[in-house]
Amino acid sequence: MVLRPPVEPMLAQAREALPSPGALPGDLVFQPKWDGFRSVIFTPDSSPGLVLLQSRRGAFLQDRFPDLVRAAAHLPDGWVLDCELIVTDQGAMSFEGLQRRAAARGRTAARLADILPAHAVVFDVLQADGQELLTTPYAERRARIEGLFSACQLAAPWTLCPETTDTALAREWFTTWTDVPGIEGLVVRGSRQRYLPGARALIKVRRRDSAEAIIGAITGTPDHPRGLVLGRFDEAGVLRAVGRSTPLRGDASRRVAARLTPAGQGRGHPWEGVRFTASWGSRTPLDVVLVEPELVAEIEVDTAQERGAWRHPVRLARLRPDISTGDVPPFGAVARPGRPSSGAVRRHRRGTPTRPHRRPPVEGP
Repeated sequence: MVLRPPVEPMLAQAREALPSPGALPGDLVFQPKWDGFRSVIFTPDSSPGLVLLQSRRGAFLQDRFPDLVRAAAHLPDGWVLDCELIVTDQGAMSFEGLQRRAAARGRTAARLADILPAHAVVFDVLQADGQELLTTPYAERRARIEGLFSACQLAAPWTLCPETTDTALAREWFTTWTDVPGIEGLVVRGSRQRYLPGARALIKVRRRDSAEAIIGAITGTPDHPRGLVLGRFDEAGVLRAVGRSTPLRGDASRRVAARLTPAGQGRGHPWEGVRFTASWGSRTPLDVVLVEPELVAEIEVDTAQERGAWRHPVRLARLRPDISTGDVPPFGAVARPGRPSSGAVRRHRRGTPTRPHRRPPVEGP
């Protein structure tokens, strides 16, 4: 059976810690989790034919990434590759650049391809040489990908996703590689795992760090806050929004409510007239209640930060009434490594390297 688009990619469920051996079929295989756009790339069944780039939700992206289409034209016919699309800006991964590429078409897409080159990090294959591989164990699928890279001598814009079965090395990757913008954590799969379209059959573990921010607004009501809108002061003393929290539950909501002060009328709250949206990149307005920006929260954040703000919802760890807003790091400051929870991935001290692959291939994927 030849696969036809759209095909749902296999997904991952979030965990707080690395899984134990036996959690997935076969040996555990660890790969870096890339902060990009998931894509399934189809080469034509036979030449001449069209190369198709499909998004996670089934939309076609080939008109936005003409550089990848040109590169894929040199691949063999009948392949379906599971990849993460990333974009580099001056040698570093840029999610903002990726968003610009994904929104552009025509001449703009061609121009951006020159200044914001796209790369495909390949981590799985669904079909090879016209042979569907969904029931083939992952270790055999990986061997087919490695054979493709070797036979075609693939280089940029193609990257073979690094992986390891060594748990100690995976922990080291989790510590060092996630310092690089664009690497969020680890994805774990099983060596004997089949490819299950649409199923959350993989495991992902994001690095989470600690940070402080100022509560400037809430969703819900001051008596029953449902979420926090957080900010930090920039160099000019302007309170800039840096993120939204996940929903507050029970005791957390009551603790926040006990210390909030609703914004006073006519006192010039720094966010008066500011329009908030429901999520990063969304245009859906978010109704908020302004509060006096005097309460500091310690939060847990992941590494997905863009223009000084966290793209994904942050978690409230605790309130910090013991510190003032002036003690909060300035807008744009990097979070500090957090305290790992029980069983979580441990952060090691960095000493003399004893293993290879301490940095991800970001300069020339």
